[in-house]
Amino acid sequence: FGQRLLGEAMQESVDAAVSEHFKDSGEKPAMEPKVEMRNQDWKEGDDVELALTYETLPEIPEVDLPGLELERLVVKVDDAAINEVLEDFASRAPDYVNRPKGSNAVEGDQVIVDFTCMVDREILNEAAGSGVPLVLGQDQFVPGFEAPLFGAVEGETRKVEVTFPKDHASKQLAGKLATFQVTVTAVQEPKPAAVDDELAKKFGAEDLKEFRERAGEAIKNESESVARSILKRTLFDELDKVLEFDLPPSLVEREARQIAHQLWHDEHPESEGDDQEEIEPDDEHNRLAERRVRLGLLLSDLGQKSQVTVTDAEMNQAVINQARALPGRERDYFDLVQNSPAMRSQIHASIFEEKLVDFVLEKATITEKAVAKDELIKAFEALDDDG
Repeated sequence: FGQRLLGEAMQESVDAAVSEHFKDSGEKPAMEPKVEMRNQDWKEGDDVELALTYETLPEIPEVDLPGLELERLVVKVDDAAINEVLEDFASRAPDYVNRPKGSNAVEGDQVIVDFTCMVDREILNEAAGSGVPLVLGQDQFVPGFEAPLFGAVEGETRKVEVTFPKDHASKQLAGKLATFQVTVTAVQEPKPAAVDDELAKKFGAEDLKEFRERAGEAIKNESESVARSILKRTLFDELDKVLEFDLPPSLVEREARQIAHQLWHDEHPESEGDDQEEIEPDDEHNRLAERRVRLGLLLSDLGQKSQVTVTDAEMNQAVINQARALPGRERDYFDLVQNSPAMRSQIHASIFEEKLVDFVLEKATITEKAVAKDELIKAFEALDDDG
């Protein structure tokens, strides 16, 4: 018991001494310092001699933020852009019209079918269907059901054999071989729907006017989001050009290994866990790591000087926004975030970065350039992964 108390007291003394050292020196360690006792023959009553090994964070030079010249791309939301979006909606909600009699069904066609189902030599009435629409190529039914129907004509009956998945909802059908007798009662080709009030109602709008307004707002929001990504990337490129200071090797090495590890997993999605061999970072990994560490240190320094903070309300709103992308699983996501310090830290870091970007952009010199939507997309696709 006494030894434990002595150990705790010594640890407290060491922590206090290390803290006092950094307070007096004004230095900031890049990573956790390595602390070693120099007098290994220490005994109770002796002074403790410590050796402290660490890398220091560099002094971050002031950046002339107003001197940063950036360009923001702006897409004008005009009738042509809105019409293009509405026509895309129309193509995704086609009307189907009967092909001439004798026409063979091709991919994209809708066939209307009646069918019976036999499993283990018994007719299953509950698995039969009448007047069922089926779009060829969309795999809407049991895997393998559609393929034999390609080329069918109106009035033709075809035999279709499929094996139901083992996890099928019906235990009576799960994993079973089934034989269908399928009669095609109509072969229909898709025609883009008319852009009118009826189309608007299909997508939840009251009428075409409201549908156009929604489309315009969607174009505006999407374009602004893409334009911000481009502007943010351009900002980081400009900052990287003007920043010159030494980087702690340990931070660069750690970041390079994380990059190499992540890229390996991206290229081997089938791999699970961290059981692959250690990935040795190459020159490209190291270059990217230096950029990220340099920008990270600058943003951290700017955050302290500008007193940018992330509030609880901002954290909560970010979690809510992300949960909305998982309809039906919101509660699971909330619980996951609540129980994962790493996820909360990641969300906090993302909000912090965006607020710092806003802070810098407010001070930078920005000009606007009007572009077409396709030009904006090309500019976005031209970005590489240096980020």
